[in-house]
Amino acid sequence: MYLLYILYSKTLGRYYVGHCEAPLEERLRRHLSNHKGFTGKAKDWEVVYTESFASKEEAYGREREIKGKKSRKYIEWLAESKGA
Repeated sequence: MYLLYILYSKTLGRYYVGHCEAPLEERLRRHLSNHKGFTGKAKDWEVVYTESFASKEEAYGREREIKGKKSRKYIEWLAESKGA
């Protein structure tokens, strides 16, 4: 199983959209670790939304779809409507 996920950081006031192979807990642990990527800038990322897919291609496609909208309002709507 593959997951699309959206993280939110209160410190940054920003969302992060990604995908991974389950389990999500391991991926979140890596986001919260010290690294040079975008999510390394904060240590308070929390999962606010998830969707499950049978294949990596489907999860990645959905990630690209959400990012392609370039809409914070859409991401906030997803997080409020379904949650994690």
